[in-house]
Amino acid sequence: MKASYSCRFVDRCSCPAKQDLWFWEGDQDNALSVGYRLIDTAQAYFNEEGVGDAIAESGIPREEIFLVTKVWISNNGEKKAAASIDESLRKLKTDYIDLLLIHQAYGDVFGTWRAMEKAYRDGKVRAIGVSNFQAGRFFDLAHYVDVKPMVNQLQCNVMVQQRGIEPILAEFNTKMMAWGPLGGQGVDGIVKNEKLAAIGSKYGKSSFTNTPGRRRCSG
Repeated sequence: MKASYSCRFVDRCSCPAKQDLWFWEGDQDNALSVGYRLIDTAQAYFNEEGVGDAIAESGIPREEIFLVTKVWISNNGEKKAAASIDESLRKLKTDYIDLLLIHQAYGDVFGTWRAMEKAYRDGKVRAIGVSNFQAGRFFDLAHYVDVKPMVNQLQCNVMVQQRGIEPILAEFNTKMMAWGPLGGQGVDGIVKNEKLAAIGSKYGKSSFTNTPGRRRCSG
């Protein structure tokens, strides 16, 4: 089972817009076997080694998997971030990361970004971006760096639509990628939403399958 369409955000990188796995542990083999191909992990999830093992053992060609990981706050700064990227590559048992993000907008994000730009130019990473950067912090970074963020991963779903930041992302040709597309923090707001439940009931669907926030990329 393969993704039915994709979202392209740089010339050398496109991600499946369906069949993604944002965070998982203990059931990696089953997830890959039923068709998941976008794997979203992070240094702070402490499961990069498990993800790397599962990919290696799956027999699935590396080019069919879109692998995302993130630099954590404790690895902020150019030197520490560079070392952490190499460590993530080692744990993930791969020569390249499809998309590397700054996990949170704290600390020395400019130093971290310089390390990510170098990893991108060296071919260790195919695309770089940020996560959880709201409008002001995003503009502050994007305006002053050489390689503009290709992605900003934000909580985005029917209850948290992030419309306000979209014009700023468009200014830098940055795509929005959703975490928590089916809820995440505040998931009960979707599951228990009476309006969504009523619409879903009309078409024999649940609140989840009726949620337009399932999009992964914008633009």
